[in-house]
Amino acid sequence: MGALQQVLVVDDGIRAVDHSLAAELAELGYASVTTSLEAADDVLAVIARPAAILLQTSARGGAVFETRAAGLRERMRLAGIPVILVDAESDRRASAPVDLKGCIGPYVLNEPDL
Repeated sequence: MGALQQVLVVDDGIRAVDHSLAAELAELGYASVTTSLEAADDVLAVIARPAAILLQTSARGGAVFETRAAGLRERMRLAGIPVILVDAESDRRASAPVDLKGCIGPYVLNEPDL
């Protein structure tokens, strides 16, 4: 059995107790680290290369969040790390799980390169 692939969850720093994306990912068999957008670069510097980044957007973020998020998406595109946008508000209403396999393919299901 291979090691779990790690997924980085980046959000606006406000996390609902009743709806944790990290808990959903754990149920799906993924290890995850959750951080705010402001700390994302620092976290990326100290963790192993993530299989994907889930960028959890919300209406609260505003223009500053959108600008920083666009920069993160561009840097990760150049690094070859997929960034999956997750709309926090609509996903909570729909209770839709994140389909990582469908979004980024089988890479996250394979053993990590060590």
